[in-house]
Amino acid sequence: MTLSTDPYKGVRDFYPEDKRIQQYIFDTWKSVVERYGYDQYDASTLEPSELYEAKSGQEIVDNETYSFIDRGNRRVTLRPEMTPTVARMVAKKKRELAFPLRWYSIPNLFRYERPQRGRLREHWQLNVDLFGDTGIDGDAELIAIGYDILLAFGLTKQDFTIRINDRALIKELFERENISGDTAYQLQKLIDKKNKIPDFDDQAQALLGRQFNFDLSPNEQIEKLIERLDSKGITNVKFSSDLMRGFDYYTGTVFEFFDNHPDNNRSLFGGGRYDNLLDIFGSDRVSAVGFGAGDVGMRNVLETYNLLPQQTRSKPAVGICLVDEEAREELISASKLLRDSTIIVSVNTTLKNPRNLIEWSQKSGYDFTILIGEREASEKIYTIRNNKTKISSSIISELVPSWVKQEWRKDDNS
Repeated sequence: MTLSTDPYKGVRDFYPEDKRIQQYIFDTWKSVVERYGYDQYDASTLEPSELYEAKSGQEIVDNETYSFIDRGNRRVTLRPEMTPTVARMVAKKKRELAFPLRWYSIPNLFRYERPQRGRLREHWQLNVDLFGDTGIDGDAELIAIGYDILLAFGLTKQDFTIRINDRALIKELFERENISGDTAYQLQKLIDKKNKIPDFDDQAQALLGRQFNFDLSPNEQIEKLIERLDSKGITNVKFSSDLMRGFDYYTGTVFEFFDNHPDNNRSLFGGGRYDNLLDIFGSDRVSAVGFGAGDVGMRNVLETYNLLPQQTRSKPAVGICLVDEEAREELISASKLLRDSTIIVSVNTTLKNPRNLIEWSQKSGYDFTILIGEREASEKIYTIRNNKTKISSSIISELVPSWVKQEWRKDDNS
């Protein structure tokens, strides 16, 4: 039997160039959230299934997770999200932690769903959570972090809209309309899809057996939040009455960042306030607000706006090639000289002809190529090829590290 070279449906292989782009996304996320004082945490991808049944919803566990029975007859799920996990961790050490508590993670998540643009069965997601801040300032801080993240990638405030709502408004509306139980649950799911289905009114009427008057205005909490964001210079904010967010545990403010570009007109990421999640662990109530941003959608944004980094390495990379066996000592010396200057060095000693060596360096994605032979060993002058411009320069060996860094920065800014 001949095996397929394709990965499992809905997941990705990360070749080095793809992994470097993903790492660029991770590094940008980290640089922004850590400026706000958030500390990184992590946990296993495996969790007891009941953790998600309790708060994410039975429907998600039954239809959208990778769940199985382990050899100890325990029901286990590959985590589809991180919020229940962080709530569990906070509940366990609540008395030892200092609140307000600021944590973030970039976990690997799994969701069994139909793969589509921006959503795969496996992805990585930035999770940012603030515990112990009950007020508008906490909501505003999380939204400001998301705003700063998009600006850090090169977007402008005109490129996206921040949509906000309050789950309390939906709760009040349902109470006025005497909608409860499973009917309320199904109607919430329907409202969450309101902009994607043309017959929302008909479906709502069929569910309730009567006409549903879906008319909401922003409450005082939302108006204050918009004012608070405006004072931070965040003015691309819009009240959206049909914004629900999918998870059942949200209790107050919910928000999402929406791409305005016609080629990617969709929600980028979002989150909200969840003040009751620690209750399931028998812990005293701790208010919380957070959001998650996926790497799949983030790469789509960078591609849409032509913002993928020109240099996907954080340091210049040089392919050093041995042309003559007699120059091996010079090759070793040159490699050490560059590495001691924090330059990435990859060595090829297979003694191929110069054209093949240059092609190897170019295909490997290295920024520069140096061929070391008898002349370089005797004269201590290296010919360095810039693989981007294809221009070669002769540089005294001891000046090579500084020249490489200067040329690399020049290429990065061009």
